Amino acid sequence: MASNIVSQLLMHATYASQNPSSGGPTITPFPNFDPCVDAAALNNALNAKGVDEDTIITILTTRTNCQRQQIAAAYQKDVGKELKYVVKSKLSKKLETVALDLLKTPAQFDAHQLRGALKGFGTDEDCLVEILVTRRNKEIKDFMEAYKEEFNRDLAEDIKSDTSGDFQKSLLVLLEASRDEGSELDYDLADDDARVLYEAGEKRKGTDVAAFMKVLSSRNFAHLKRVFERYTKYSKHEVGKALDLELNGDIENLLISLVKCIGNKPVYFAEKLDLSMKGCGTKDAALIRVIVSRSEVDLKDIEAEYKAKYGISLYRAIKNETKGDYGKILLALCGSKE
Repeated sequence: MASNIVSQLLMHATYASQNPSSGGPTITPFPNFDPCVDAAALNNALNAKGVDEDTIITILTTRTNCQRQQIAAAYQKDVGKELKYVVKSKLSKKLETVALDLLKTPAQFDAHQLRGALKGFGTDEDCLVEILVTRRNKEIKDFMEAYKEEFNRDLAEDIKSDTSGDFQKSLLVLLEASRDEGSELDYDLADDDARVLYEAGEKRKGTDVAAFMKVLSSRNFAHLKRVFERYTKYSKHEVGKALDLELNGDIENLLISLVKCIGNKPVYFAEKLDLSMKGCGTKDAALIRVIVSRSEVDLKDIEAEYKAKYGISLYRAIKNETKGDYGKILLALCGSKE
């Protein structure tokens, strides 16, 4: 069985070298995939003396989420147990956390992150903002449904219970998932929107957050980039700087995060990764959340922006910050070393 896994990995490496990509995901579909082979290999690794962490890490980080779901189904059929529960019983600490996160669907992953941000003492506002401002309409609808299925709770009601004011209202607007996801650009409307933003912020005393949200949460990204260009016709500041001068706290974070994601989402995530590893101690929850959630979306683009902005590869930064099997699994998800 081990030789089968090794031969598959060699094939995957050859496939990747012959199909280079400058951007996009770091995890791509594994060629000649056989969920039954992987399920058996995982079962052997989980039940080996001392547990074979390397094989577990290798399989989980070289299969897409769709493939992992098939492995989990094959595992339950062949072994008679749910893979996630066996993983939980055999692994520990941060390796267990990442492995279990990889076995969730993207919607389940986001739902669990959001529930963790809302339950218990205090609210993780950064987590709420990160997920709600960066997900597409379908992803938002999917994790709202998963939240209901996983916890038998309504996400909007939980947000209402844990937040307040303009921050609460803005989060609820984002939950409506009403963004135009096309690319049509209306130059006259862009100019009107730029004026609306200026009059809702700098031109008046106090910021009309609802007016900002109406524009920022509904227009497509191409249109909004034009809006930001036209904004300087009315103001000496760029939109992000104007918001920084006008607002503070959670609502400032939410609106500026929206502006950053509209401008360049990979840069936004590169900054989040830097913050997770900056200073004394690693913010592991934030680090894991970005690496896992973006590994099949745009992690290569994030890595490129990270290196351009901070002068060190993301791989090297994570290697410097983490250790053991926890470091191994995150580095495996990164893919490229430089």
